[in-house]
Amino acid sequence: MSLHPQAKALLEVLQSRTPIEQQSVSEAREAYAKMCNYFNKREEIYRVEDRQIKGFQQNISIRIYTPTEKTIHPALVYFHGGGWVIGDLETHDALCRSMANESEAIVVSVDYSLSPEYRFPVAIEDSYLAVKWTAEHAEELGIDKTSLAVGGDSAGGNLATVVCHLANQRKGPSISYQMLFYPSTGYGRTASIDKYGQGYHLTNSTMKWFQQQYLTQPDDLLNPLAAPMLISDSETALLPPAYVLTAEYDPLCDGGEMYAKKLEDAGVEVTYVCYPGMIHGFLTMSEPLDDCKRAIKEAAQKLKTHFTETIISNK
Repeated sequence: MSLHPQAKALLEVLQSRTPIEQQSVSEAREAYAKMCNYFNKREEIYRVEDRQIKGFQQNISIRIYTPTEKTIHPALVYFHGGGWVIGDLETHDALCRSMANESEAIVVSVDYSLSPEYRFPVAIEDSYLAVKWTAEHAEELGIDKTSLAVGGDSAGGNLATVVCHLANQRKGPSISYQMLFYPSTGYGRTASIDKYGQGYHLTNSTMKWFQQQYLTQPDDLLNPLAAPMLISDSETALLPPAYVLTAEYDPLCDGGEMYAKKLEDAGVEVTYVCYPGMIHGFLTMSEPLDDCKRAIKEAAQKLKTHFTETIISNK
C-alpha cells in the first residue's frame, strides 16, 4: 500500500531534524531520547524496579516490569533499538510497559553497553549475561523458567536472535521464543535498502554511521554474531520459534523477511508480519501512529498465546 497518512505526516516532522550521522554521539543520544519521550505515552503498570547487574566489561542496568500481582509470570528479556549506539531504558520504557501489560509477562529491559565506547561484541555479551542472570534469578523474580523469551527492535532484534544462538552454543540458558521487531540481520544490499534508504526515517547514511560506530574491524561484517543471516543452516535449526515483524517502508524490511524465511527453511516455527505503510521505528511512536498500538497488542497476544501453549505442553 502507499505510505500511511500518519507516517507521511510524521516524516515531514522528522525530516526537519538534523540527521543522526551529522551529530556527535552524545547529541544523537539526547535527540533520540527527546524524540521517544515526545512520541510516546507511558501506561501505568503494577510494578517497575531498576537494578544493576554484572555485564561483560562493566555493570549494566536493567528495568523489571511486572504486570500483575500474580506470584509467577512468564518473562521477556528485551533489548532496545538504536543502532547499538543510541537508546536506553527510558527510550523504550513505553514500549516495554505496553508489552508487559498486554502479554501479562514480566519484561526485563536491558541497558546494554553502547558503542563506540564499547564496540562489538560487548553489547552481545552484555545481552547474553542479562538473559543468563534472569534465568538464574527466576525464582526470586517470580518467573517461570520454562517460559523465558527474548526480544528487541532493530539493533535489539539483532541482539535477541544472536543471544539465542549463543545460548545454544553455550548450553544455556533455555530460551523458548524470540520476538524480532524490524531486526538488523546482515549488511548486504537488498531491494528495500535501495528503495527506502532515503527519505523514510532510517537512511543508508545513518545505517553506515551506526555500523562504523559498532563494528571493530571489516571482518566483523562476516561474523554471524553481527550478521545472523550468516548463522549456519544446522545452527539456525536449533533456534527457538520466532515472531518477526517488519515495516513496509523500512530499508530493513527485506532483511527481516529473508531472516524469517531462513528460519522457516531450517524448520523453525515462524510468524512473519509486515505492517503496510509503516516506517522503521514505528513501535516507539505510539502517539502519532495508531499502528504502533495495534502492532504491540498483536505481538504481545502472540507471545501470550505461546506462553499459554508452553504451560499446557509442560503439564
